[in-house]
Amino acid sequence: MNKTLTHKLIGLIITRNEEKNIPALVENLSFLDEIVIVDSCSTDNSKEIVQQYPQIRFYENQFENYSAQRNKALEYVEDNWILFLDADERISEALKEEIIDTVNNNDRTKAYYFKRRFYFNNKPVFFCGLQSDKNIRLFYKNDQVHYQGFVHEKIQFRGTFNVLQNHLTHYSYENYTSYKKKMYRYGTLKALEKIEKGEKPNLFLKYSHPVYTFLSKYLLRLGILDGYKGFILCYLMSYSVYVRYAEIEKQSKKRHDTISSRI
Repeated sequence: MNKTLTHKLIGLIITRNEEKNIPALVENLSFLDEIVIVDSCSTDNSKEIVQQYPQIRFYENQFENYSAQRNKALEYVEDNWILFLDADERISEALKEEIIDTVNNNDRTKAYYFKRRFYFNNKPVFFCGLQSDKNIRLFYKNDQVHYQGFVHEKIQFRGTFNVLQNHLTHYSYENYTSYKKKMYRYGTLKALEKIEKGEKPNLFLKYSHPVYTFLSKYLLRLGILDGYKGFILCYLMSYSVYVRYAEIEKQSKKRHDTISSRI
């Protein structure tokens, strides 16, 4: 017998150019009462596709950073149970039932981590440090809930945390080019976050930290056991770290040149 929700559950999604993912995502989340999408001014057909689904509320908001975008999405819903997913994440039948049981239990003092299973060209990744990956995806939203951090943002939630047992499927890697762009974007946003905290350029870390990241993910975290896809993922993770330090250096030089031009 299919389980049904006894308390309202709203899906929140932030998107940009996700026309390939939206139809499958909406079908996957058909058990929800409503879906709210906040889009970063997509240049593909995302908006036109979303308008075909009456259960979706669609908003556009210029992207600043991931926390700001998620916090904007939270503004569009009142206090309620929230399932906050990425457009490339999917819920299995077992996880759906676990979510329904959790919401029906209605313990509003807890937020729930989802363990994620990553897929590389539709093949699972078991290592590269991703074997311990988990993110909070289910929680009860009130006026104290918000996100912090420009990238790899963290939810601020007053209460306790539990971990759901079934894995969330994450189709994060479509192809090399798109994933490299994603890692570049993560690196630049992380740099801005570090600059805001006062971090200065560091030539030693610019080169040593990416090398350490690759070796740690590929050897210590067993990415080598994932074969070719493990090598590619570990390389791109280290590339993102390099971009971070290069961007800190670039922004520092730009600031220095601006000050010098005023003297």
